[in-house]
Amino acid sequence: MSTYQLYFSPGSASLVVHWVLLELAVEHELIRLDLNAGEHKRPEYLKLNPAGLVPTLVQDGVAITEAAAIVMHLADQPSTLALTPPMASIERAFYYQWFGFCTNTLQPAFRTWFYPAEVAGEAASDNAKALARAKIEAAWARVDAHLSDGRSYLLGEKITAVDFMITMLMRWSRNMPAPAHSLPNIASYVARMKARPSFKRLYEREELTEWA
Repeated sequence: MSTYQLYFSPGSASLVVHWVLLELAVEHELIRLDLNAGEHKRPEYLKLNPAGLVPTLVQDGVAITEAAAIVMHLADQPSTLALTPPMASIERAFYYQWFGFCTNTLQPAFRTWFYPAEVAGEAASDNAKALARAKIEAAWARVDAHLSDGRSYLLGEKITAVDFMITMLMRWSRNMPAPAHSLPNIASYVARMKARPSFKRLYEREELTEWA
């Protein structure tokens, strides 16, 4: 049986990895990093994750980085709860498509929203933030339209790992002028995801209160 250690910071991109570990009932050790204190930039951590970001999952002594990659990897492990569509199925293609949407469309836009000066410089930070907001809101409109046929999850009636990924990003929008859950179909979807016992456990362990 593999051993797992998750380097995390509450509410950060590590949240989805932590959530999937709980959903799959995978035993793991949590190692909390204080980002404000710069613990993610210390030499010992940079040996595991040269980018100095969270999350990092160490499986049997081997470090794996990038939240989406970790989640897809965990979902492919043998478990009592399958969180992936069958290999080579059309559903599997859509599964990859939505992960790509999360990592290529939403996450870069959120990076700009939260750190506009980092992306565009101080002089252009307001414009960068406005553009990021527009891109994020357009993405949520697309997701809301996708859910408008009454489906329970992104791929239909069966939950998959990408549902956990996109729900984390919906949480990131909670304090924006037009958060994801302000759209009707996403609101129902979010309520469904937040009703899972693993979500409650996640909030308890990370000591989170916003968007409970």
